[in-house]
Amino acid sequence: MAVIKTQDFIESIADALQYISYYHPEDYIRALAAAYAREESVAAKDAIAQILTNSRMCAEGKRPLCQDTGIVVAFIKVGMQARFEGDMTLEAMVNEGVRRAYLHPDNTLRASIVSDPAGARKNTRDNTPAITHVEMVAGDKVEVLVAAKGGGSENKSKLAMLNPNDSIVDWVLEVVPEMGAGWCPPGMLGIGIGGSAEKAMLLAKESLMQPIDIQDLMVRGPQNRIEELRLELYDKVNRLGIGAQGLGGLTTVLDVKILDYPTHAASLPVAIIPNCAATRHVHFTLDGSGVAVLTPPSPDVYPDVHWAPSPQAKRVNLDTITREETQTWKTGDTLLLTGKILTGRDAAHKRIQTMLSKGEPLPVDFSNKFIYYVGPVDAVRDEAVGPAGPTTATRMDSYTDMMLNTGLLGSIGKAERGEAALAEIARHKSVYLMAVGGAAYLVSKAIKKSRVLAFEDLGMEAIYEFDVVDMPVTVAVSADGESAHISGPAHWKKQIALHAV
Repeated sequence: MAVIKTQDFIESIADALQYISYYHPEDYIRALAAAYAREESVAAKDAIAQILTNSRMCAEGKRPLCQDTGIVVAFIKVGMQARFEGDMTLEAMVNEGVRRAYLHPDNTLRASIVSDPAGARKNTRDNTPAITHVEMVAGDKVEVLVAAKGGGSENKSKLAMLNPNDSIVDWVLEVVPEMGAGWCPPGMLGIGIGGSAEKAMLLAKESLMQPIDIQDLMVRGPQNRIEELRLELYDKVNRLGIGAQGLGGLTTVLDVKILDYPTHAASLPVAIIPNCAATRHVHFTLDGSGVAVLTPPSPDVYPDVHWAPSPQAKRVNLDTITREETQTWKTGDTLLLTGKILTGRDAAHKRIQTMLSKGEPLPVDFSNKFIYYVGPVDAVRDEAVGPAGPTTATRMDSYTDMMLNTGLLGSIGKAERGEAALAEIARHKSVYLMAVGGAAYLVSKAIKKSRVLAFEDLGMEAIYEFDVVDMPVTVAVSADGESAHISGPAHWKKQIALHAV
């Protein structure tokens, strides 16, 4: 009978969370490298190059792959004959492991969890609590799957209670374009079929813990209905042309995972949860012999891809830029930004809205500035700031007119802007620039100084001023409202269809 020591379990959880913060799974690296090799879209290939370069940098520097270091999800299978030392609950042990991992002084991870979600939404400051799922199984060991799931991809989860004769494929092909690019493709789609509503969602989440093996499946061929569905969806989703970061391209998904479960004769629950470019999960087993041993990916698994700015990239001095100059930028232009930018995301925008409604002066002058939608990781050692990739711009859409009325020149984020925001950007002759989601450590190297200007109590959601040098971005929405997230996928969907013919 295995006796699992409390500290061994806690340390294993903490070690696992540190490990997945800077190591991609090897299967993901290989799959993304293969996607890079076959990609024909210049914008998508550049985005994938940034993600691959970022991956190697994080592995070498032991810093987070993404500024959003996620909500922790643990699937724990406890053998019926296993015994735990002490009287801490599994949930308490997991949470202590999370606390230690996220507060580690050598690689501090961003605390993103807020309590009172329908009210004050106060940050818990240590990323607890985790989401813990426990299953009792045969044996005397404890198996743990631990993941850190970013909000951008989690927010795109979908559930449908289909009729038994409805088409699962048709539903997936309907909802994937609606997800936009906030889930940072290319990644994986996890699909749960059957059970009840909550079981389907759980199946979808657990399926994302499986290794990427769609290419092997294509070679050997399907052996059951689920494998047939995986192959069909992999092909048809990639034919949508959404591409890396939603800019249009050949690869939107690297794999489609499906788990199913028996369901009621009157029901067909189907859930879909995407996994982003910051794919983070690891599996380990505890047998009472000590702390889990986690082996880093081999250095040889990383492809010979080293992102560098395009020779065509335009250098922009943010401290002297004018609105007239920004109006000359075209959708798809690549820029290298140098100068001062401000930051602000959900909580800061909400507070600004409240202050304006009360007629209170704002603590920051936004005139002729760009705002970067980001919640950075705390700096360690000699860093100006920790990993600082973009958050999903779509969440700030409802604040677009309010912010542009402050004299703001434009915004920087990831993913598409909605129809109303596009109209406001065009009306104000503003622009929206896109940084690559999943390249947070790479982006942070362009940030040379950082200081908090306002709302310090909001933690990572405070308003910062960054001094940047050659920060890489792409013009995603030009001053006339043209969106690369509309034109790019439309073009590549047509190209893929023509090639198929």
